[in-house]
Amino acid sequence: MSLRLASVEVIPYALPFREPYVTARGTLARREMVLLRLRTDDGTVGLGEAVPLSLRGGATLAQVVRELEEVRESGALELLIETDGLGYATRSMIDPRLVLSMPSQSAVLTALDDLHARLCEERTVPSAVACNATLVAGEPAAVAEDARRWAAEGFETFKLKLGTGEDLAQVRAVRDAVGPDAKLRVDANAAWSLEQATRVLGEIEPLGIELVEQPVATMEDAATLATLTSIPLAGDESIAGREDAERAVRLGAFEATGIKLSKVGGYAAGLEICEVLPAYASSALDGPVGIAAGAALARALDAEGRVLGWPPMAHGLATQRLFASTIASVECELRGGRLHPPPGPGLGVEIDEDALDAHRL
Repeated sequence: MSLRLASVEVIPYALPFREPYVTARGTLARREMVLLRLRTDDGTVGLGEAVPLSLRGGATLAQVVRELEEVRESGALELLIETDGLGYATRSMIDPRLVLSMPSQSAVLTALDDLHARLCEERTVPSAVACNATLVAGEPAAVAEDARRWAAEGFETFKLKLGTGEDLAQVRAVRDAVGPDAKLRVDANAAWSLEQATRVLGEIEPLGIELVEQPVATMEDAATLATLTSIPLAGDESIAGREDAERAVRLGAFEATGIKLSKVGGYAAGLEICEVLPAYASSALDGPVGIAAGAALARALDAEGRVLGWPPMAHGLATQRLFASTIASVECELRGGRLHPPPGPGLGVEIDEDALDAHRL
């Protein structure tokens, strides 16, 4: 007997940060997200999560909620499940008449993948992935002290948010705090002009920088900047799909890219980018479901990178440490600078209903 979809829940919620999250794009006191929960008539649950990227000019929370509610009302997911159409989830599986932003698409495809894996009792690969520490911009001494705390927990790669002032002082303070062998990467969130980027990278270059993520807004400026610095440039905002990655390679703009599931539209899209550019998984300040999905992508990127001969890179998935609370009773765990997946099946994440109710919007 085929399964039926008993319910589709669209649940907006927010998690507060331990401290305000400061970047060149703005400051956040909490992260607003949308949990998508599919439940079949036998009680099996599939989870997905959408992280609106409105600070980057992307979809708002209200838009994502509306889109996911339209998916629910369309009956498209019921049809997939009742006709045994589940499997490796791609956008082509969803009714093309449904207009979905990338966060909404990611949530739907993640939930379908998770549901399929749980129905088949496919357990998460137990391997952990190396992660970078994410340092919130601030006074150099405070950022350095934060870096020491991350280092004490076993992190060896540190990502600094620049573009808010005192860039050189922050990088120098962190380098002094973590020592010469640690890897430092910086992220300007596309806030610098070409002139600013050239100046700042020239100042921090002697401090030993692994990469700079999205220093300027356009690929053309990135291609020019790449000829003016020895620091490798990585994409983020500019790389939302395979075509963007191919263009970056043609222009000589980026040597690698970070991949956020809510930015590119899900796991399958992330793997397509990796076929073109060396890539590492990155958090969009996701909740526990998004982090678990990002960890699955990270393991796939690591495997693909080994095949293609790319050097291993730490993934930007340790951001759950920035939150003051969670909605999960079981989720990924950070130990020794590595992200360990739950035991599974599927993503392995289990929701704490009381915590979810407390954080609903």
